[in-house]
Amino acid sequence: MQTSLAKQLHAEGLISDDSLQNVKTQEAEKLFSVHRELKTLLYLGVLLLSTGLGILVYKNIDTIGHQAVLAFIALVSAGCFYYCGRKQPPFSTVQVISRNPVADYLLLLACLSFVSFVGYWQYQYHIFGERYGLAFFIPFVVLIFSAYYFDHLGVLSLAITNLAAWAGIAITPLRILKDNDFDSPRLILTGIVLGVLLLAAAWAGKQWKTKAHFSFTYLNFGMNLLFISCLAGLCTVGHFYLLWFVLLAGVVAWFYGESMRRRSFYIVLMLSVYGYIGLGYTITRLLFSVNFDIGGLILDCMYFILSAIGLILFLVRIAKKMKQHDSIQ
Repeated sequence: MQTSLAKQLHAEGLISDDSLQNVKTQEAEKLFSVHRELKTLLYLGVLLLSTGLGILVYKNIDTIGHQAVLAFIALVSAGCFYYCGRKQPPFSTVQVISRNPVADYLLLLACLSFVSFVGYWQYQYHIFGERYGLAFFIPFVVLIFSAYYFDHLGVLSLAITNLAAWAGIAITPLRILKDNDFDSPRLILTGIVLGVLLLAAAWAGKQWKTKAHFSFTYLNFGMNLLFISCLAGLCTVGHFYLLWFVLLAGVVAWFYGESMRRRSFYIVLMLSVYGYIGLGYTITRLLFSVNFDIGGLILDCMYFILSAIGLILFLVRIAKKMKQHDSIQ
């Protein structure tokens, strides 16, 4: 209103150009963006809708019937996929900026509904028999296709999660999972192999220039999976803990080089936390294997105090170094 009035007065010659510009500046300063707030509300809406449907089905499953529930979930998923397909820009190997945030969140709802549909179908009717891995692998195929076709990082994260679940079930004997034996060497090695494959996917995407912006998501999942697997091996595999520590140190060194190439403080932070845990565990184990008394406990406490100070100083120094290049991620 003030800008419109100022323009009229300016046209009549009652105010100067500087005065009109000052009014425009004041109006602009009063405006603020609600883009993030709207996206947050959409995301919460998808989560609340998914949760509400789950609660509704759970409380009324006896009266609704399994087939009706499956049909409803399938219609929700298919309808959302159809809408997203109509609003989706043409596919491209480079990043596609979506101009329809509603379609982005409906795609997330479609994928979550599809995963629920397959899982519910398998649980209730055992459509895949004893091949439980298919209940994760088929959604993975749909999710990874949707992530690339619709250029959606959230769906890519769902796809990687389904891939990890499929690998844990398909590669590891079912007996280990039923016994909750998650420190099994086979399961740990599965995590390492999958982590390496995810890092390879990150590298391939950048080299082949195919959705190169997906590379950090692959790197993030692969990094955490590798570190967790190495720590699991370090803490659970008997007398070979020093070999696992050497492997952990090699992984830390590789990711440190990668963090410098990417100028990513996030990677430095993660490798520091995982490396600190692994080094602390190894030193504690060595101290108590040599001197299991009060002296070993005092040395161990001194180590953790001094190393924590050193870790903080290291992170502060790296943060300042990267901040000079405006590249903290």
